[in-house]
Amino acid sequence: MRYIEFVSLYEKLGATTKRLEKATILSGFLKKLKEEGKEEWIYLLMGRTLPDYDTRESGISTQLVIKIISSVYGISYEKIFTKMNKIGDLGEVIQEFAQKNKQSLLFSSKLEVGKVFENFRKLIECEGKGAVDRKIGYVSELLSNSTPLEAKYIVRTLLSDLRIGISSSTIISAFGEAFGIEPEKIQEAYDLSNDFALIFHACVNNNLEKIGLEPGRPVNVMLAVKVTSIKEAFEVCGRPAAIEHKYDGFRVLINKTSNGKIILFTRKLENVTNQFPDVVNAIKENVMGRSFILDSEIVGYDNKTGNYLPFESISQRIKRKYDIDKLIKELPVEINVFDCLYLDGESIINLPFIQRRKFVEKIVKEKKKVIRPAVQIVTENDSEAEMFYENALKIGEEGIMIKKIDAPYKQGRKVGFMVKMKPDVNEMDLVIVGAEYGTGKRAGWFTSYIVACINEGEFLEVGKVSTGLKEKDSEGFSFEQMTNLLKPLVEEKKENYVKIKPSIVVSVAYQNIQGSPSYSSGYALRFPRILRYRPDRRVDDIINLEEIKSEVGQSLR
Repeated sequence: MRYIEFVSLYEKLGATTKRLEKATILSGFLKKLKEEGKEEWIYLLMGRTLPDYDTRESGISTQLVIKIISSVYGISYEKIFTKMNKIGDLGEVIQEFAQKNKQSLLFSSKLEVGKVFENFRKLIECEGKGAVDRKIGYVSELLSNSTPLEAKYIVRTLLSDLRIGISSSTIISAFGEAFGIEPEKIQEAYDLSNDFALIFHACVNNNLEKIGLEPGRPVNVMLAVKVTSIKEAFEVCGRPAAIEHKYDGFRVLINKTSNGKIILFTRKLENVTNQFPDVVNAIKENVMGRSFILDSEIVGYDNKTGNYLPFESISQRIKRKYDIDKLIKELPVEINVFDCLYLDGESIINLPFIQRRKFVEKIVKEKKKVIRPAVQIVTENDSEAEMFYENALKIGEEGIMIKKIDAPYKQGRKVGFMVKMKPDVNEMDLVIVGAEYGTGKRAGWFTSYIVACINEGEFLEVGKVSTGLKEKDSEGFSFEQMTNLLKPLVEEKKENYVKIKPSIVVSVAYQNIQGSPSYSSGYALRFPRILRYRPDRRVDDIINLEEIKSEVGQSLR
């Protein structure tokens, strides 16, 4: 298959904003890919060459791409950079330069998909001495043999920004349309695998039901909806219900493979095993079982007082890849295990929660300030539940989780098997899609942020937030730290404003929500402030438009 066929698909997808139309276009291409392509090529639809859970990157920065373009087309770095600042899309920049380059116009479309995919994979696998030069060679080879339109999407893929407006949900709909399978069944298989090549293979061979849990491969976690009272919690989860502490830490799926390897995945599907060797050792020493998948929350505590710390204090450990031993001493953690999804070669996600909890208690050996089963009671009594909630708050926990004891483990937020309750603070997870530079002593930093919700893969603005971050790193998460995170994600710049690639998730508190024509969602948060940066959250985890409408409805009652 020629690469131009993928490029033509990208162009068609980018030309429409209608999700159903995109799904139909994709479904036709999937049928073609079934006959002429390879299953792994499907990753290219998301601008990737690996499954979603494999977070390895090509190591190709915008600056390096500009350098390669300059070399291949004989154009000065300054000219490319100036044009990019004006257009805001390096893909369109290279297309324009390539069209003006007489030599590039001599090429017909000769690039094979296999060659493009192979070179992209080599970029990820390329390490050691001379790696940068070899990477430049792989990219230059592709650009030298591409048409202007192909070059546009090669560069966009390198920068993980296809700009064609599709999400995993769109691809799932396309699978359903192409193979006559209910999208819900495809979604369930995807939640268990996070691998579209596996899904493609299963759909082609009509054995989607064979996709299941496998230690070493992350699973999308079950999420909770918010309630405001014990009575409401019991109405959702039934009586009796299991009630646990809600910890102010970060979610970790603990995997032990059949060969004894421990792997840690965040809720965001990131592999953080190397950042937490202390957790790995704790699992090896205190959890029995040949293989397992455990759902847990890792919480930091003060190594002098033993008091639990807020999430922000240990969030730096998620991203840190050096000085690990020092951080282990400075920021120790405790593992709270609250569910077991897989044990000794068998998936147990369809067992009732109360049975899965018994497996947790059976295999986890409690060790103070190291690891324990999550603190829990099972009750049908409102007063007992209220007392448990008040005690959780007294010792510094965020609140409580209430769980349906006879329910299976089900991925997603709206399944109704688990709810959360904490003090009445209006709060939601949103993604940053734009930013503005500060002035005065804040000059050089992004200090105002446009935040957005999600709606069928599209990001819709819900307001601007300018408070909540700190002036100095020593005081907490700072404007400078946020600026450093956002700068590599800048897509366009216009005067004092920059458009940001949606990637950075933040928890935002607000007074209420009101209708507003100023933002694309039609709503605006009043008096918003950033509570915390959430490196453990995926963009798919942020609140959606329907949930915002629901929040507005509740505030009007």
